[in-house]
Amino acid sequence: QVQLVESGGGLVQPGGSLRLSCAASGITVSTYIMSWYRQAPAKGRELVASIKSLGGGTNYADSVKGRFTISRDNAKNTVYLQMNSLQPEDTAVYYCKARFLTSEYWGQGTQVTVSS
Repeated sequence: QVQLVESGGGLVQPGGSLRLSCAASGITVSTYIMSWYRQAPAKGRELVASIKSLGGGTNYADSVKGRFTISRDNAKNTVYLQMNSLQPEDTAVYYCKARFLTSEYWGQGTQVTVSS
């Protein structure tokens, strides 16, 4: 059984930082394309960042480039999203996704609220 469990969300002031974690079980994160998505109220789900299985190449949405960093700890089988310089428009539920060929798994999401 595959499980992706996100944690690390919360309330932060504008300009602050948070680190989200996605702990995986039932899969090996190093063999999957791991991604973070987010969904703000009344908006569609959007890709924030992803990291490839081979080589670990990364890509980011334009809106978060230079502020967010995705990384992977193979020993802990966990993927992270370091979020710096957070702004109110970053407020959303953040989801972790694992994909390998036609297999796709999602976590339950963690709420990030950026507000003063």
